[in-house]
Amino acid sequence: MKTEISITPLPVTSQPEGSEEDSVSLKKTEETGETIYKEKLHELLEACRKNLKNFDEAMVTKALRLCYDAHKNDRRASGEPYFIHPFAVSMIVAQEIPLDDVSVACALLHDVVEDTAYSLEEIREEFGDEVAGIVDGATKISDIFKSREITQAESYRKLMLSMVDDVRVMLIKFADRLHNMRTIEFLPPERQLRMAKETLDVYAPFAHRFGLAKVKWELEDLSFKVLNREAYDNIRKLLVETRVDRENYIADVVSPIKAELQKEGYKFEIVGRPKHIFSIYNKMIRLGKKVEDLYDLFAIRIIIDTKNDNDCFSVYGIVSSIYTPVPERFKNYISVPKKNGYQSIHTTVIGPTGKMVEVQIRTKGMHEIAEKGVAAHWKYKENITKTDPDIDEWVKWVSNVFEQHGDDAPKALMESFKLNLYQDEIYVFTPTGDLKILPKGSTIVDFAFEIHTHVGLRTIGAKVGGKIVPLHTKLVSGNQVEIITSKNQRPNPDWEQFVVTHKARNQIRKFLNEEQRVKILEGKDILQKRLAKAKLHVNDDTLAKFATTTSSGNIGKLHLAIADAKVDIDDIISELRDFIKPGGPEKKEEVSAPKEAPYLEESRRQTGILIQGKRDDLLYSYAKCCTPVPGDDVVGIVTIGHGVKIHRRSCHNISLMQLDTRKERLIDVEWPGTEAADYLVGIRIYGEDRPGMISDLTHVISSYNNTNIRSFSIDTTDQMFDGKMTVYVKNTYHLSRLLEKLRHVRGVTSAERYEE
Repeated sequence: MKTEISITPLPVTSQPEGSEEDSVSLKKTEETGETIYKEKLHELLEACRKNLKNFDEAMVTKALRLCYDAHKNDRRASGEPYFIHPFAVSMIVAQEIPLDDVSVACALLHDVVEDTAYSLEEIREEFGDEVAGIVDGATKISDIFKSREITQAESYRKLMLSMVDDVRVMLIKFADRLHNMRTIEFLPPERQLRMAKETLDVYAPFAHRFGLAKVKWELEDLSFKVLNREAYDNIRKLLVETRVDRENYIADVVSPIKAELQKEGYKFEIVGRPKHIFSIYNKMIRLGKKVEDLYDLFAIRIIIDTKNDNDCFSVYGIVSSIYTPVPERFKNYISVPKKNGYQSIHTTVIGPTGKMVEVQIRTKGMHEIAEKGVAAHWKYKENITKTDPDIDEWVKWVSNVFEQHGDDAPKALMESFKLNLYQDEIYVFTPTGDLKILPKGSTIVDFAFEIHTHVGLRTIGAKVGGKIVPLHTKLVSGNQVEIITSKNQRPNPDWEQFVVTHKARNQIRKFLNEEQRVKILEGKDILQKRLAKAKLHVNDDTLAKFATTTSSGNIGKLHLAIADAKVDIDDIISELRDFIKPGGPEKKEEVSAPKEAPYLEESRRQTGILIQGKRDDLLYSYAKCCTPVPGDDVVGIVTIGHGVKIHRRSCHNISLMQLDTRKERLIDVEWPGTEAADYLVGIRIYGEDRPGMISDLTHVISSYNNTNIRSFSIDTTDQMFDGKMTVYVKNTYHLSRLLEKLRHVRGVTSAERYEE
């Protein structure tokens, strides 16, 4: 990522163009540049020979030559030749995170395509597909961070990974950022702040995930130095002032431990465990302490050359016999390793003069695992609660490469390794720079619904990179998408064929279903008006039966066909008249309930309800507003011409009647001692939407006491569902047990009786 470049022409003198003095000056500049080039080439080749067992010297030399030629007229903000930056990055790759010769060559070329006249194809012709692919990946990542505010650090880290196929792209970006941070003082203050924040939020924790602990520490300290210079200087000053005292104190602590371990015949190594400045600052803030009060500024690690884990406990016993341990600070990660495989004993003891010292005890094998990054503390030191097995395996692989860089293994691994992390996600930007994460294969419509449901519903087109594209266009990571909307637009049923996100598909279906529902009501209204005009009085049950005899098949589709004018309404009226006339399919004409009794259901007669303490021949039915079932406290309402309507006493309609003159129509009713009938009741369920939820819910209902489902509808919003169903139950006990079982279904947060 080029962050400090400024184009500076060759020195210009006051002499006329083409003068002898100008030619001499130019020649001297070129000679100076060539001298620097030769010096850097020698330095780089020596670093490669020392750290890389096998490397292509000709390739590295050619890469440095091209790097020098491409950048020779460029200068950094510091004033030095720009090619010094890619050279420094290549030295970091060769020395501090040594990998292979391809990485060194790519580090030299990582800014060439982005900032000079050289094209990617020219790099490909000179160095092949492998080098060109890595350079291209590094360029793409640089583009991500241009003019974007880092507000979702973890998403940006995933975005970086999703856009590259080769792990070496990331390693070069770490080296690039590390050198930029080492020279950040030459940038303007506002650019320093932005780069430091970006480094602290994205690059440092990302480097830690790679197992690059030293790189991570330096990136953090360099960022902290910019973001909070006063605190950085205060801590650094105190550490410098106390360094000799701390080293002497650690020597005093270690001396008796070393003597006792030698006496017991152990082979071991005792090392200090330095703390970096940013880590010290975080601990000071978290614990509310001063630097001198932090016990783990004094820390040692005892590494035993043994394969017997029990030796660690024996050494702990020796340390505890010399110094008093702090019981609450003891942690046994050997018997109970961390999920990432980390093993060690952690303890804190009271050293000389009463100062606390942190001690870690582990075998050599445990130390090798811990140093590999599998247990580089990234999960439990950075508040990451979700284990990422892909990262685990990747960190293991990268760390092994670092440790084995002198063998042939890294070369073979690099030739075959491809990065697969987060390849099932894409990361797309809005015009304002907001980052949206979508499944791989997502389209313009998916992106529109991710922004907002109303945006998705009104989408008529989009621009990707400033160019108009079709709605079915599949997006890729790094795209910047501008959605074009219209208030007159509506979802097209064809959208369901290419959208991939649950939100988009659900909202499209919801809109189309609602549109269909409105049309059904429209068709129903048309039919009712024509029936009234024809003076035909037909109830819903008869209409439903009639609809099954038509080409529509059911009443809903019949109403829809009427609304869409797909059937002739006059033909429907004629066929319906024949259907209900005496001698026709129906023996008699039924009359629908009047408006003043919308909840009447006359399908249940004399099923055993007791009216005023006795059975009677009175017609009665059960109210749909409260759906009473045996076990409920009920009351009856005497209706005009339609018998008694049975309500629950808690029904809101009963409460309203008790406030006016209609309360005189209330009569006492009760359930008989036994009741064999089934009763309709409503249930409402809330919870987290997931695959198989509907299947699990219907299975629980049908499997309990052979419960039958009459209807079931479900809506989902933001990964939550709202379900409404009507079922047949025998009594309140049956209902309560059913609700209890529904509440135990995974993902269900609420299951209650529904009274609408």
